[in-house]
Amino acid sequence: MLYLASQSPRRRALLEQLGATFSVLDVEVPEQRAAGELPQDYVHRVARDKARAGLALLDAGDRDHAIVLGADTEVVLAGDVFGKPRDAEDATAMLRRLSGRTHEVISAVWLVGAGHEHGDVCISLVRFAVLDEATIAAYVATGESLGKAGAYAIQGRGAALIEHLQGSYSSVMGLPLFETERLLRHFKVTTG
Repeated sequence: MLYLASQSPRRRALLEQLGATFSVLDVEVPEQRAAGELPQDYVHRVARDKARAGLALLDAGDRDHAIVLGADTEVVLAGDVFGKPRDAEDATAMLRRLSGRTHEVISAVWLVGAGHEHGDVCISLVRFAVLDEATIAAYVATGESLGKAGAYAIQGRGAALIEHLQGSYSSVMGLPLFETERLLRHFKVTTG
């Protein structure tokens, strides 16, 4: 049985796009980067921790046959990890820094089962157009930037801020489908 350790509607929709049958687990995992932790290591750790926390929620008998998927996506600019903005002011500051620059979007996905776990990562490059203050304010006012790493949603109105994408659209959205499908095959999870 496949479980998704995430309440993200985007991750649910992307996993459904693969034709996977799964149940959702609500996990609480601290998303705090350790001092000196490299961004890619941080994203891997959080994704793995989510999958492990999901497996721990299951009854002992269910754990033996369960595969839990955990994922994390972060925006990285010049070594700084942009998580989800605290508020509109924080979102505005993030978008100002991203304006006219290329940043990385790192998405890690982990599958954890009884006695085995494996993960993968996808790194995409996203270049924002130069954004004036009015454009930033109008986008933040939509509310879409809240709850999104880097304060934007590629699948929403945030797509209009993006001048160029090199990599995976689904990964920037929150779940790298190519890597996820490959992991599911490795774990012998069938998809439709």
